[in-house]
Amino acid sequence: MSNPEFVGLVNSLQATAEAALGDLNAATASAARDGLLEERRARQTAERSLKLLTMLAEKTRGNLDFTEADLLTDAIASVRERLAAPSPSADTSDTTDAN
Repeated sequence: MSNPEFVGLVNSLQATAEAALGDLNAATASAARDGLLEERRARQTAERSLKLLTMLAEKTRGNLDFTEADLLTDAIASVRERLAAPSPSADTSDTTDAN
């Protein structure tokens, strides 16, 4: 059976990364108030969360049940994918350059 504290930790780290990158409405509003949405700082926050998730995966390898391992793997993949996607400000600058 999955450890609820572990599940909560993984979900929290993933939500932190997604909020910093503007993916969660309520969390994004809070992050904006705290000054965490400036693009460079937001990316650093997301990268830090990804490093923590990756470290957690390495340190717990072979010690998680299927649900926990799957949750952690999915969280890492989701954050990596989001970090690899072009930022909205990059898209905006491209369209302004074309005009």
